[in-house]
Amino acid sequence: MSSRPVALCLGGHLQLKSTMKKPIFKRVILKLSGEALQGKLGHGIDSGVTASIAKRIKEVRNLGVEIAIVIGGGNIFRGRTAESEGIDRSTADYMGMLATVINGMALQDALEKEGVFTRVMSAIEMRAVAEPYIRRRAIRHLEKGRIIVFVGGTGNPYFTTDTTAALRAIEIGAEVILKATKVDGVYSADPKKVKDAKRFKKLKYIDVIKRNLKVMDATAISLCMDNNLPIIVFNLFKEENIKRVILGENIGTVVEG
Repeated sequence: MSSRPVALCLGGHLQLKSTMKKPIFKRVILKLSGEALQGKLGHGIDSGVTASIAKRIKEVRNLGVEIAIVIGGGNIFRGRTAESEGIDRSTADYMGMLATVINGMALQDALEKEGVFTRVMSAIEMRAVAEPYIRRRAIRHLEKGRIIVFVGGTGNPYFTTDTTAALRAIEIGAEVILKATKVDGVYSADPKKVKDAKRFKKLKYIDVIKRNLKVMDATAISLCMDNNLPIIVFNLFKEENIKRVILGENIGTVVEG
């Protein structure tokens, strides 16, 4: 649909009627992996990619949508990988949580360079760099038009940032989790390895669990299923995809009850 205004002549007066689509969501959680920030570097943070993501988020915020972001830390440190190398699992997970703080601060910097008011809220208290996570304060930030970046996971080992996204979404009353990935939805197999892999347009929570599809971990899917919270999986790197999802366009894969 065109977003150009349409001229109408009513009673001798020229009026403009906008045909722009309106957002179908008021409050959302955007789940970003740490790898999304690394670009082609293979590790760390690509400032160009971070700036590009910030611009796309700003476009959606300008539509009046309240946005909270949960970010991973896999581009810096991955707890499960460290565990396989002999580091205690709890210690490794806490190290991974600290990596999400670094990513959150980088994303906050990029958003604020775009003129967007942003707050980083951490499940692990570190007042010098982030606010402690308090549910009511988070909701108030959203109501005031600020973007929140949730870091530090849930604050507990053995839980992923996927679970964090589901938990925070339920706590703040988000209507949907937008799971941004490198592919354009959920497939029956890895589309990079299997040429005839099927992309699903819609899935039920229970099917994701039964088929062991790599959407989110089982704990996150169960939380969403118990609270009837839909998940939309889409390709982050296609231009304006975040905006298209918010405006209700049929892209990616929808997981619901």
